[in-house]
Amino acid sequence: MHMLPLRILVIGDNAFHRSIAVNMLWQSGCQEVFVAADGQQALGILEQVGAVDITLCDLRMEGVDSLALLQTVGRSRLAGSIIISSSLSADVRRAVGQLVSLLGMVLLGDVGKPLQFSALQRLLAKHMNEPVDERAVAPVAGSATEEEVRRALADQQLQTYFQPKFDLLTGDVCSIEALARWHHPAKGVLPASVFIPTIERCGLMDDLLFLQLEQGLKLQRQALDQGFALNIAFNLQAAQLVNAQLTCRIKTLLSDYDLPGSGLTFELTETGLLEAPAISLESLVRLRMMGCSLSIDDFGAGFSSLQRLCQLPFNEIKLDAEFVRGLKQEPRCRAVIKSTLALGEALGMTVVVEGIETEEQRQVLLELGCTQGQGYLCARPMTAAGLLNWLDLQRMAAVSCSVSD
Repeated sequence: MHMLPLRILVIGDNAFHRSIAVNMLWQSGCQEVFVAADGQQALGILEQVGAVDITLCDLRMEGVDSLALLQTVGRSRLAGSIIISSSLSADVRRAVGQLVSLLGMVLLGDVGKPLQFSALQRLLAKHMNEPVDERAVAPVAGSATEEEVRRALADQQLQTYFQPKFDLLTGDVCSIEALARWHHPAKGVLPASVFIPTIERCGLMDDLLFLQLEQGLKLQRQALDQGFALNIAFNLQAAQLVNAQLTCRIKTLLSDYDLPGSGLTFELTETGLLEAPAISLESLVRLRMMGCSLSIDDFGAGFSSLQRLCQLPFNEIKLDAEFVRGLKQEPRCRAVIKSTLALGEALGMTVVVEGIETEEQRQVLLELGCTQGQGYLCARPMTAAGLLNWLDLQRMAAVSCSVSD
């Protein structure tokens, strides 16, 4: 079991329930667990030990009430995330959840009472992704300069994050997408939009790709050692396909890590594929012959050519997230999703829907016949270490569920 680098404060006036929660957290591998019987004691502990990652909070307490406590820890930044465990009515708990968000904290979940081990583990796994929530990253004006990007590549400041694609019905991980993030020494974690345009302009996309492949294959090897067989998807631009040495370099790298090509997927946006030259088609065929999968990314965002889709050796379609965002309000989005699912089935291609963020979206997609998706509902992008911890927690939660059943 991996030790989770988490500091957690458990607050509740029932000694038995506190003891159960603490034991569950220790079993989950949490690094530090603090316990308070009421709000006043909780504030004293926080003043002494400093900020915690998660507060597991009962809403009924003596002394300093739970709402006053939440206001204090939120404004003083003493707790980043909150888990509510309470027997109060659902509407009251929902209102408290809204208050948590307004106070600038993350509501990981409302687990009710009695506390369930599997539910708690899912929320711990969810929290492992919160620090890399892209929407929490401060906006950065402008793009990076060529000098900054070259220095970032040389100093290995560009890191690969990983976001699962998942089975909409079971929640099982189908594959993992590799995403680039910049660990800037002064500005923190920066999204790809800050540096990718500069990397493209300077002709450094291959440098980024092979940096990500190195980091991804290293993760893949570590995951195999822990019993997880991961397929990892890497973003590839159509312009990179004209490099005759591309597939040869990928094959050599796979050999270095003693890993098969079947563990890799390459995602290409439809932009640039419409007029792909013969050498690009040759590269795509070589990748498929190596066992790699090919995915058309952001399908429907550009001017799709169905003829080209039939000609090129792709075996996955990733439907753009915009269609999921409009699923509730716009009937046409539902029609596009349904049509793409039918097209995928007719062509023998898997369809993955991007941007799934709510349970309601998941249910509608299941009704439409969609089986695979990607989005914050399942997991956010995370570091390699974070992903391995998350997978471990998912496995433990599944074992716990099977035992309880």
